[in-house]
Amino acid sequence: MCDSNIEKEERKNPFFEPYDTLHDTVPFDRIRMEDFEEAFMEGIRREDEDIANIINDPSEPTFDNTIIRNDESKGKHYYDLLSRVSNVFYCLMSAETNDEMEALAQKLSPILTKHANDISLNKRLFERIRHVYEHHRELTPEETMLLNTNYDGFVRSGALLSDADKERLRSITEEAGKLSLMFSQNLLKENKAFQLHITDSQKLDGLPESAIEAAAQCAKEEGKDGWVFTLDSPSYSPFMQYASDRELRRELYMAKNTVCIHDNNENNLEICKKIVNARRELAQLLGSDTFADYVMKRRMASSTQNVYKLLYDLIDAYKPAAIKEVQEIEQTAREAEGDDFKLMPWDFSYYSHKLQMQRYNLDSEMLRPYFELGNVIKGVFGLATRLYGITFKENKDIPVYHPDVKAYEVFDKDGKYLAVLYADFYPRKGKRGGAWMTEFQGQWIDREGHNIRPHVSVVMNFTKPTDQKPALLTLGEVETFLHEFGHSLHGMFANTRFESLSGTNVWWDFVELPSQFMENYAVEKEFLRTFAFHYQTGEPIPDELIDRIIRSRNFMAAYGCLRQVSFGLLDMAYYTQKDEFSQDIMRFEKEAWKDAIVMPQMPDTCMTVQFSHIMAGGYAAGYYSYKWAEVLDADAFSVFKKNGIFDTATAQSFRDNILSKGGTEHPMTLYKRFRGQEPTIDALLERNGIKRQAR
Repeated sequence: MCDSNIEKEERKNPFFEPYDTLHDTVPFDRIRMEDFEEAFMEGIRREDEDIANIINDPSEPTFDNTIIRNDESKGKHYYDLLSRVSNVFYCLMSAETNDEMEALAQKLSPILTKHANDISLNKRLFERIRHVYEHHRELTPEETMLLNTNYDGFVRSGALLSDADKERLRSITEEAGKLSLMFSQNLLKENKAFQLHITDSQKLDGLPESAIEAAAQCAKEEGKDGWVFTLDSPSYSPFMQYASDRELRRELYMAKNTVCIHDNNENNLEICKKIVNARRELAQLLGSDTFADYVMKRRMASSTQNVYKLLYDLIDAYKPAAIKEVQEIEQTAREAEGDDFKLMPWDFSYYSHKLQMQRYNLDSEMLRPYFELGNVIKGVFGLATRLYGITFKENKDIPVYHPDVKAYEVFDKDGKYLAVLYADFYPRKGKRGGAWMTEFQGQWIDREGHNIRPHVSVVMNFTKPTDQKPALLTLGEVETFLHEFGHSLHGMFANTRFESLSGTNVWWDFVELPSQFMENYAVEKEFLRTFAFHYQTGEPIPDELIDRIIRSRNFMAAYGCLRQVSFGLLDMAYYTQKDEFSQDIMRFEKEAWKDAIVMPQMPDTCMTVQFSHIMAGGYAAGYYSYKWAEVLDADAFSVFKKNGIFDTATAQSFRDNILSKGGTEHPMTLYKRFRGQEPTIDALLERNGIKRQAR
């Protein structure tokens, strides 16, 4: 951000005026820290003014003068200040935060929650919306969805409550907002605080050159001798997979799995209890037995019973295979270590890698030289070009928030500007772990008919380049790129009238379809041949190596499925609570997911306290959606497998019926329009080798 010494009175807050940049992209180079709070407070004032204008309109409430104006007042028109500053601030909170931003977020949390409640609990505004809901002109399907979403949103936010209950709801939502923020801040601090510092080179035995170079680079950046390993995935995962030193694997595993349960200020155990109870109380205040019941009213699954049916159908289908997979790894370990060897969680990756090498002669290090990041970018972008005809052009004149970030202009197949895509690839201190897609600006069509195009960002934590080598990715990282890129296509292809219904603004158990669909390409030979070239020699990845990738695709697939199911069970266990939750979280966790667990559990570890998806993200009572969407993505990709994985007609149908439609219609309606029928679990089972292909 800008460090200019120009006096404040001599400059304007960049959020207060047109950005005057290419495609009106965010002028990160002109934004100062003090601009955020000023813009937030003025944005709140302006939005309050917009709402006052709506409710004081003396004319009869109509769809146009109430629903559309209300949608616009919440940040859905071009120069809306609160939307602008919120998008930038919270994107940076995840990708490039600092102590000052963290403190400001804590200060703003109750203010923004109060403001949101002031709108959703405004009696006069709701009465106008209800009037339109009950007396409206003939509407298009998209207008109908907007009306229903507005009305349901107000009801689900407490519009029908008594005054006393509304005050209680205000208190609950303010507390929940503070707790979720504290959870995230504690998790970031704890994850970044740990370092495994090694000075004895013998303790690096087994580690590949890429992991050693990365650890040396990290130590150099920290001003230390030797090698530093962290809890960031590009550092943690290779260590657990390759390090021969079992005690160091145990140390790193326990560090990772005891984050936020230590006796310090970053302990999240009580915070999680309070979050669960706040959401339970909110749901019950709004007429649902549990928070999960409340959530399911806006989900494809529709009921907790359907969620549990999916999860236990998967357990029934996959658990026998998962148990066999673990037994095979135990046997591999005992062959190496002796019959008395007991497989522990910190051994799993290490010996599963040994077994994978025995069975397929394949591991991630063999593939890294063929997955140089620059080539992977060309491959992923080239896939979109081949499917949809869109093209990407890096533009270094578009401001970015960190030197690691690349900005691309995206053009449609007719050459017209489609979107801006930001890509942020590497871990750093101010960036949370994982990978995600977000937007600095969504898509919508304004009242003059201008199609405002989106500014989309994909953020990841990939293997960094070193002094010796460029960024060389694992196949898993390639899959992650494809996943987040799938989300970005959902955003970039958005073509709806209202921003609140565009892009990824869909029901939560539908949002993962476009992302998980793209992952299918990672093991397709025709796709790999387009970009997987050795970073030194330029030689294409050998067919024989691709064949090994394909043959090994389902290695540990059952175990991986049950791992996801276990997270879904844990999530549902918390959010199907009807009474106040006061149990010991670490014991509760072990009991909640036991039906999907096939490895020994360590009593002094805890997933809940770092489970951002369900405690601080949007996945509370929704983590099952990854498996729900996996059924959809396998079913959808089966159409491409039948017609050709690069078939442009099938891709155009996928774009027209799903990617461009956002949340304008019920997701199953959109899916059936593409597929011609509802999905079944068959394609997923077949893909994972659980059920043989019918002949």
